Order: sequence, then structure tokens, then C-alpha cells
Amino acid sequence: MARVAENAAPGAGRCTPRWQPTLYRESSKAPIPDTHETEEIAALAVGIAAGYEGRRMRRYMHRRIVDYWGTIPQWEMERAQRSTVRNEVFLRPSPHQVVRMLPPYAYGESSSSVASVLAHTSTNKIRCPINVVRWMPDGRRLLTGSTSGEFTLWNGLTFNFETILQAHDSAVRAMEWSHSGSWLVSCDQNGQIKYFQSNMNNVQAFTGHRDAIRGLSFSPDDQHFVTASDDSALKIWSFDEAQEEGTLKGHGWEVKCVDWHPTQSLLVSGSKDNLVKFWDPRTGTELGTLHGHKNTVQTCQWSPDGNLVATGSRDQSIRLYDVRAMKELYTLKGHGKEVCSVDWHPVHHDLFVSGGSEGAMLYWSLRSTTPESPLLTMETAHESNVWSLQWHPLGHLIASGSNDHTTRFWSRSRPGEKAEEKDTAENEEHRWQTSDAWGDDVIPGLAGRDDANRAVFSAPMHDETIPGLGSAHAPAAEQRQRARPADRWRSNDGWY
Repeated sequence: MARVAENAAPGAGRCTPRWQPTLYRESSKAPIPDTHETEEIAALAVGIAAGYEGRRMRRYMHRRIVDYWGTIPQWEMERAQRSTVRNEVFLRPSPHQVVRMLPPYAYGESSSSVASVLAHTSTNKIRCPINVVRWMPDGRRLLTGSTSGEFTLWNGLTFNFETILQAHDSAVRAMEWSHSGSWLVSCDQNGQIKYFQSNMNNVQAFTGHRDAIRGLSFSPDDQHFVTASDDSALKIWSFDEAQEEGTLKGHGWEVKCVDWHPTQSLLVSGSKDNLVKFWDPRTGTELGTLHGHKNTVQTCQWSPDGNLVATGSRDQSIRLYDVRAMKELYTLKGHGKEVCSVDWHPVHHDLFVSGGSEGAMLYWSLRSTTPESPLLTMETAHESNVWSLQWHPLGHLIASGSNDHTTRFWSRSRPGEKAEEKDTAENEEHRWQTSDAWGDDVIPGLAGRDDANRAVFSAPMHDETIPGLGSAHAPAAEQRQRARPADRWRSNDGWY
């Protein structure tokens, strides 16, 4: 009460307290040391003093975690407070916006969903090529199939190893979850087909083809599935009876890929005879043939809306076809070698990713001003062929399996984070350098006066920069070649 009287204005009939800052007067302090690291150092010192000569304790590693659950309730709260559906959410290119990141389906633009940051690299103890990667239906784990015939289960949150299973006697070539998420069907190099439950219990096994099975896809109602094999045939199977219902013959060589339409009774397949064919699985008739590619068609996939189909070939090109007009829309050329895999984004249907035998991963957007040019190119994503790609069901992560024996997880860029550049002597010096201006690019309490502390959180933005993807040292022409977001991302004052 004495303080209130002291701060009161002279002659005032009623005491009005004056606000005075009492908190945050002191300068920021260093963070408290990690307890795990402190305990490890203390235990190691005690062991050395006691003359312990056994194996050293395993060093505690800080594992990167990409948690998507925190963004979902925040989006539900913000969506409930929106005054109109036209009031869209935008991601500003500032480190302060990290706490406001939302799930991919909260944004109308696909540029914020490009997974360009390497979250983790996972490798089996017995190193062998990874042929197939598939997320579990709940998105909490990733299942990989390798050349050794093993299934490996990786945690989708911390990316650590969980379990391994010898599922096949030969290399796993294809596997798919049913749309209901209850069953997994896998195929191997010897033509064997196996059914697995969600707990990895094998309940059925039979021979489907006399040669390796390269492709597998479920019908929309999960009652049937189709397989593509090196014996130049496609077979329609009844899932419940595990019996063959029909054989589709028309390709003149090995069939490398097949995909069932998301909603219709329509199949697309690609073969070593350079042809892309469409089939009616009910009657077994061929509906059409496309002759666009000049070499083996290695991958084909329908877009989530079922209007487009993307095909990748050894002629180093990706072709997009519109089945409504049976017309080729674009020919995408960006890979230096053959295209091995393609996968569409589950939320943004204009975005898809492709992997090549040179180890590169390219992102493409059909809403870009230049759809023929990649939105982002990661030339050194892997050291060898990228055999399989699949987005997380929520669209914030992508998993890739490669011939270099590794499975890698890629996440979205944080706001204000610069894209990785190629390791050159010129770029190495400037990779982590930032602007000298201390403005909105600094997080209070974490920024020091040295470059090492502020480099992680500061990234100068330019007019031609995609939020979370742009590189401050890339030429303007190169940045324009990468697809820019729609004009509504920009205003007369810059980014907003």
C-alpha cells in the first residue's frame, strides 16, 4: 500500500498504481547442462579412477524428434476461430513462427510442405539395399523391405530401430497396406505372395508368378489386388480366397510397375517395352496404350484425385498424363540418370517427389509458374538409386529407401531455415553466415554476439525466396527457376 501511495499522482482522489518492470531485468543465462550428459561424464570419471578397463559406456546421443501431434490441436483451435474460409493461414519466414507451424492440410500452398531437411539416416546391422518403404497405417512407424528378405520396423517419431523380421527367403520387391490398414501383402524375387496382419503375423503364403513380382496394388474396396511380374503378365487376385481371378497379357516384356485407380476400376502399368497401358480389371481388356517413353517404364502412380498419372522411365524423364483427355500434360526433365520412384503428396495434390539412380530427389509442383522445372533439387539425397519413396499420411515427412543400404527421413524446413547447398569450398564459408542486422531474425535469450550462436536462427530472406526453402546465396535466376508460390504469398511490402 505504501508503494501505491508513493506512485500515486499528486492531488488524485484515488490511488492509481504505476507499473514498474520487475521481471526479465537480468540478462539471459546459459541453459542448464543436460542431466544425461552430466551423469555420463561423472560415471566415466568414477570408472577411470577405479581402474575400469572394460568397454567404454555408450555416449548419450541427442536424437532429433519430429513430433507432428503438437500442431494438430493448435490447428483445430485456430480453425474454430476463423471468421471465414477465405481467411487462410500463412507461414511467415521468421524463426519466431516455429511455434505456429501447422499441419500441411492447414495451408493452401504446397511450398510449405516440401520435405528438404534430413531428419535421420537409419541403417540395418546387416547392410543391404532397401527396395520398399511403407508407413504403417497409423503413421507411427515405418516398415522397410530389403534385398535380404527382411522387414525392418523404424519408429516414426524418434527414427530409432524397433524390430526386424525375416519375412521372405529372397529379396522383397513390393508390398502394400490395404486401404483399411488391416492387412499387408508383400511379394518377393521368387514370385511368392504373403499376407501379414498389423502385428506382422504371417497368415498366408502362396506362389503368384514364376518370376519376380515388381508391382502390387489394392483395389479401392480391398476385395482384390493386382500384381505385375517379370513374366510379362499382370494378375488379378481375390484377397479373401487368395485365388487368381484373371490374367492381363499385352506387354511384350517384363512389367515393372502397376497401380490401381483410387476410386475406379482402372489399372495403369509400365513395362520394359517402353509402353504405358490402361486396363479394365473386370473384363481383362486393354483400354489404351501410351508411347511417350523411349526406355523402360520403372514407376507409375495415380494422383490422389485420380485425374493424373505420373510415369518415370530410364529415359531420364517423368511424364504426366491426364486420363480425362488421354493427353500428355508435361514432360519433366531434371534427373541426370534414370527415374526409379515417384510419389504424390497425400494432402497437396499438385506436389510430388521423384527419385533417380544418381541418388537425387526432385520435388515438382503443378501449380508452379514453371511446372517443367523442379521446385527443389537435392542432388546428394542418397549415394545410389532411390528405389522407393513414400510420404507420411499427414504429409509432413517423407521416407526414402536406397541402394546405398540406408533409409532416410526428411522433414519440412522450419521458418527462416536455409536450404542445404552443395558442399563446395565457396559455399562452405557462407553456409552458416547471416546478416549483420539484428532484427526479427534473432530469438531473444538465445542469440549471442558470435556467429556460431546466431547462425542457426537467422536467414536473410529475398523477394525470390520460398519460405523455409530459399537460399540466400543462390542467384536470382536460379531461384526463379524453382517454382515460386502463388502471388497471394506476396504484397507490396514484401512477405506477409
